Amino acid sequence: MSSENPKQAVLAGFAEVAKAFAHPHRLEILEQLAQGERSVEALAERVGLSIANASQHLRLMRAVGVLSSRRDGKRILYGLSDPAVLRAVAALQNLAERNSAQVRDVIGSYFHARDALEPVSRKELARRLKDGLVTVLDVRPADEYAAGHLPKAVNIPLRELKRRLREIPKNREIIAYCRGPYCVLAFEAVALLRDRGFKVRRLEDGLPEWKAAGLPIE
Repeated sequence: MSSENPKQAVLAGFAEVAKAFAHPHRLEILEQLAQGERSVEALAERVGLSIANASQHLRLMRAVGVLSSRRDGKRILYGLSDPAVLRAVAALQNLAERNSAQVRDVIGSYFHARDALEPVSRKELARRLKDGLVTVLDVRPADEYAAGHLPKAVNIPLRELKRRLREIPKNREIIAYCRGPYCVLAFEAVALLRDRGFKVRRLEDGLPEWKAAGLPIE
């Protein structure tokens, strides 16, 4: 029988898993993978890392079971291994919002400055979509939209929004969403559209949380 304390062994395992969340680049990679599978090259480009650096983060997260991978021809595609990964990230976000002065300062100075209105809940948006009362605007890049999106959502990536304003109806409320609760794309879209006179609000989080709640996607 091993002389190692079983409780300490389990806690050491917990600590190894926690390392997967202990870097901002890893959290950003997890946000990207919550939209769908990605290769290391695609992740490196989106997160702004070298391929070698992105690979290092991916290997660590895969080693502790946070990520899964599969071969697709010559590429290796990575994805989240379990829906619990999203719940773990959400728990970290909630804890930081409640107890970190630094996080609260950034939320107040950046996020609330662009959208101080209460966001629309998933439940409310599902009801209003069913009743045909809103236009849903997906401001993520086109490839993320193609991988999955909210029902009837219109895709206008943020970088194209200014030149495509005519495609958005002014006589309906707009609900914008992107990758998650702190994705800057939706905040920037809301600020821009309000400046142009649109009636617009933001979904409380993003596609991954909508999907995790069992709500339909296309």
